[in-house]
Amino acid sequence: MEMVILGSGTSYGIPVIGCDCPVCTSTDPYDNRMRASALLRFDDGKAILIDSGPEFRIQALRAHIKHLDALLVTHAHADHIHGLDDIRIFTTHSDIPVYGNKTTIGDITKRFDYIFTPTKEGGGKPHLKLITVDAQQGKAKEIIVAGKKIIPIPLNHGSLPILGWRYGDTAYLTDCNGIPETSYELLEGCTNLVIDALRFRPHSTHFSFDEALAQIERIQPENAWFCHICHDFSHIEIQNWLRQNAPGKKIEPAYDGLRITIR
Repeated sequence: MEMVILGSGTSYGIPVIGCDCPVCTSTDPYDNRMRASALLRFDDGKAILIDSGPEFRIQALRAHIKHLDALLVTHAHADHIHGLDDIRIFTTHSDIPVYGNKTTIGDITKRFDYIFTPTKEGGGKPHLKLITVDAQQGKAKEIIVAGKKIIPIPLNHGSLPILGWRYGDTAYLTDCNGIPETSYELLEGCTNLVIDALRFRPHSTHFSFDEALAQIERIQPENAWFCHICHDFSHIEIQNWLRQNAPGKKIEPAYDGLRITIR
């Protein structure tokens, strides 16, 4: 089993349109960061997607995704759901279940209303089954998705309540700047942690590098990766920063195509 990081970048993606900074003009493929998304691949062939951003079609082709069994949505910002229509290639034979909290499911229903409006039959829209996850702080519990035990992790993205997701020993926490106290219990025993670390400078809705390090120190995974990274630092520069600020720790910047083994 594994988690594949389909995209490791922030909402603009990298390179940023019209930007000539050293990172956006870099020839290092690790500095090309599509919008944040991940894929859970299981030994029995099942596949669960986490978020479907604007580059999902490109990410799916690159990762050789042949089918999907479910979609887990962290929240409904554009960089996390605006590839939703491209899910339709996987829904020709059955509806795909889409899981999110109440706010996320409501936003999807409004923003993609054409999907849920009765029309003539055809292949012009995806067939989705929206499922609201009751994951309030202190009440989150394991759910069964495509036969797999998944744990939704309540998080704070500024004032917006969102979800991280955990399977086995691996947790994916993007777009957050706060972890409720009760969510730390859901993260106990994590071996692998992918966590939001937008940039070195503070941000009102994302962890900075220092703040992400503090969370890693508390959660104590064996391995950790920064994700949802902006264009302030190159991949190599982040690696160097981590060596200086977290010596001896197994912490790296994530990159598009990273594969993390799940136990």
